[in-house]
Amino acid sequence: MISPRFHNKSVYTDGLFHLSVLVMLTACSPEFITPAIATGSSPGISGPVFTSYDNTQLPLKVWKPADETAGVIIALHGFNDYSNFIKAAAQSFNNNRIAVYAYDQRGFGGTKTRGRWSGSQALVDDLITFLAQLKIRYPDTPLFILGDSMGGAVTILAMAGRDDPGVEGLILVAPAVWSRSKMPWYQKFFLSLAAHTIPWVKVTGESIHIKPSDNLEMLKDLGKDPLVIKETRIDALYGLANLMDKAYEHADRLKTRLLLLYGEKDEIIPRAPIFSFYENLPAGSRGQQRMILYENGYHMLLRDLQAEIVLQDIVQWIDE
Repeated sequence: MISPRFHNKSVYTDGLFHLSVLVMLTACSPEFITPAIATGSSPGISGPVFTSYDNTQLPLKVWKPADETAGVIIALHGFNDYSNFIKAAAQSFNNNRIAVYAYDQRGFGGTKTRGRWSGSQALVDDLITFLAQLKIRYPDTPLFILGDSMGGAVTILAMAGRDDPGVEGLILVAPAVWSRSKMPWYQKFFLSLAAHTIPWVKVTGESIHIKPSDNLEMLKDLGKDPLVIKETRIDALYGLANLMDKAYEHADRLKTRLLLLYGEKDEIIPRAPIFSFYENLPAGSRGQQRMILYENGYHMLLRDLQAEIVLQDIVQWIDE
């Protein structure tokens, strides 16, 4: 039998534990990079560089068809990736007279703040700025945004609530819409705890046995690519979680014609939040929204072994 004195001590100890956790949570904050204030900014595209709204320069890659351009895709890469993710797919798009523009989002690839998180709004503002620049270059050509994983979340936030988005449609490839409401409690707790105590610590996914694609040769090449981030700061993961939260919550404000692609073997973004997100899209726009599921598809649909099937579906949807 537990004596009253020992029982009180247990309660006291539990109280100290919870208090210590609270102290740790409030002792530090995630160390995000704050974008510069846009004073005298002059956004533009010059060669391999996209200058954004606050004069931040982001590396840019462009693939153009040999013949007349019938459409343009703005391709946004996923977390820890960079603009090169669309290189192989760009050839297929070019063969169908579609040009592809892809820039390194700030904090990734060859950007100066590589490895640091600048906040969801900065990523959104970059996309809106880039879209405005392309509309100047292609005033009469259909524009599309292809957002892959994290890029899909950025695309959703940039286009949500816009009656005139300025694009013909959105292509969301395994979009990162895994909100905290759909995560296990312990995952949410420890991510928040770590982000507020040791935000600078870097982690890898080596101990997590996840298969992002069935294209093993491609995965090996990514492992050798110095511009693909291999070690991730915890505060960047926390920032990504914030972005996914917002993207999931904005489903009902996304009125734009869209194509959502998802692989049944995706081990990165679970099935449940993807389906829930799709179901939360505006009912009035349902006829303009389509989802395609790939039985043998993984998270990296555009680079899986069956990528050509996915690319054909995208081109067909664009032609429609």
